[in-house]
Amino acid sequence: MTVRPRRSVLYMPGSNARALEKARELPADGLILDLEDAVAPEAKAQARGAIVNALYNGGYGDREVMVRINGLDTRWWVEDLTIIAAAKPDAVLVPKISNPGQLQDLAARIVDMGTDPSVRVWAMMETPLAMLNVGEIAAAALDSETRLAGFVMGTNDLAKDTRARLVPGRAPMLPWLMNCIAAARAYGLDILDGVYNDLGNPDGFAEECRQARDLGFDGKTLIHPKQIEPCNEAFSPTDDEVAMARKMIAAFELPENRDKGVVQIDGRMVERLHAEMAQRTVAIADAIAKAKQKQPA
Repeated sequence: MTVRPRRSVLYMPGSNARALEKARELPADGLILDLEDAVAPEAKAQARGAIVNALYNGGYGDREVMVRINGLDTRWWVEDLTIIAAAKPDAVLVPKISNPGQLQDLAARIVDMGTDPSVRVWAMMETPLAMLNVGEIAAAALDSETRLAGFVMGTNDLAKDTRARLVPGRAPMLPWLMNCIAAARAYGLDILDGVYNDLGNPDGFAEECRQARDLGFDGKTLIHPKQIEPCNEAFSPTDDEVAMARKMIAAFELPENRDKGVVQIDGRMVERLHAEMAQRTVAIADAIAKAKQKQPA
């Protein structure tokens, strides 16, 4: 099994050349080079050019690099998509997707441009309509032309539009978060949690990372480099979890257990589905270890 860790994905403003350079050295699993919220209207063109130069220059290693374009209801998105897609980022992140028709419109444009097949599409889930239509939006992934690969929660915009309060524990958000996770999993998509705003509250951030992991998110989007390490820690399997996962896999590979649905390991009954889950745990751990080996000392 081959998987790509997406524990920590850091937003970087496209208008900040120093940030784009610094991102090459950060231990984040992924980057979102931003043309939308982090960039003022008068700086859009300059930011677009800076991001394209950064993509062509490369140097981001194994980090997954997405570019968040402007929304499909703005005057910038067509030029964003045309120029950015040609530079072949790993993915284009599209804000404020509220219905599957928007993904179909985007797909038509991508096909017309002859965009490289490696460029995927991720959708921001951040509007009340998106929460109501999440199943249909996720199902758009069944059409390969949409290239839909994942969701990113936009919890700040969602709170603004619904008037839900951003409180510790996120009780007002939990139904929407879980619906989006369920829809993503139903159609084979990955999904990233929204950002945590209070940079002065590391304990609160660590707790929200643990909550996101427990809910089932693949990782979390971040707004500052100092959030990377605690986020990576929260979403990394522990040594004990990896050891148990390897033990489960080995147990079901024994000749006497290959046809069994349940085996006993250390006095605990383990189903074959747990061994299948364990394979992903081991794959994630191996990918994380491989990435660490490539990082400069």
